[in-house]
Amino acid sequence: MQSQNRLLDDFAKLLTNAAGAAQGARKEIETIMRQQAERLKTEFDIVPRDDFEAVRAMAIKAREENELLTQRVDALEKALNAGAKAKKAPKKKTASPKKSS
Repeated sequence: MQSQNRLLDDFAKLLTNAAGAAQGARKEIETIMRQQAERLKTEFDIVPRDDFEAVRAMAIKAREENELLTQRVDALEKALNAGAKAKKAPKKKTASPKKSS
């Protein structure tokens, strides 16, 4: 009976050691993966999310301002064209008396 207990104890120790080794290997792999991710991030010059969002907000604001300015220019051009048409309208000529000599 004692040999079976010893066998089970040895087997339990083996499993415990294997679990510890597996956990250590997992930590090493995670560290290596983080290092590779950081290397790729710097190599490809990836923009951080905060910077991307800031530039995106600026682009949206610039588009909105551009649209407003386009509308103002259109309104000014219409007013200018309307004023030019009013000046070009032919004036009615009145008949002037002819001088007889």
